[in-house]
Amino acid sequence: MLALSPGLKRAVDIVAGTLHDYTLDELRPLLAAELPRHAGFDGWSEKAVKNAALALGVDPVVAALIFVNKAAMIDAWFSVVDEVMLTELSPTTLTIMKIRARITSLVEARLACVAPNREALRRALAILAMPQNICLAGQLGLRAADVMWRAAGDTATDYNHYSKRAILGSVYAATLTVFIDDESEGYTDTRAFLARRIEGIMEFEKVKAQLTKGPKIGFSMSRFLGQLRYPAG
Repeated sequence: MLALSPGLKRAVDIVAGTLHDYTLDELRPLLAAELPRHAGFDGWSEKAVKNAALALGVDPVVAALIFVNKAAMIDAWFSVVDEVMLTELSPTTLTIMKIRARITSLVEARLACVAPNREALRRALAILAMPQNICLAGQLGLRAADVMWRAAGDTATDYNHYSKRAILGSVYAATLTVFIDDESEGYTDTRAFLARRIEGIMEFEKVKAQLTKGPKIGFSMSRFLGQLRYPAG
């Protein structure tokens, strides 16, 4: 039997009206992908969940059980963005790129995924900026960075693992704030901003490599942080 792609299977199931047979876990990514189309108008709200459910032929009562609050809706949408990004850039495609191009392409793939729903993204970022959601915002940023670094082929398990994700997470978050208000053609302003930040990451990695190589130098975290704060010359 011919296996259907996830996207085609979703379309067939919607037409056939069989989504009522799906479990809550199976419905979550489908609704999460549909939600931003409505969140741009209705906010990340129960109304948006209801309209997304009706658009897919899902019982709104069942959909309400999946998303307990706004944060859960945004979390689920960002998970969908992770998956879409990975389908847009295959491992084979990424392998032939230099590391700088891999990271840039992965971030740009994420931006392309959310571009049709920039108002929903704007509202999502406003919610994540609330004090009660700061921890979640950090977690989502680190998760996105982790997915991107892993896709780029990073296998670090020492402190580099965490520093790379923290830096890329902050770069991605800053890029999103530029992106939501970018009216330039083809988002050229956002691309330029991202390019400058990626250059900063690459320079940072070079500094780390210089500090840690060679048996005579040794690595000192205090010296490393001191040189970052008070660069020579």
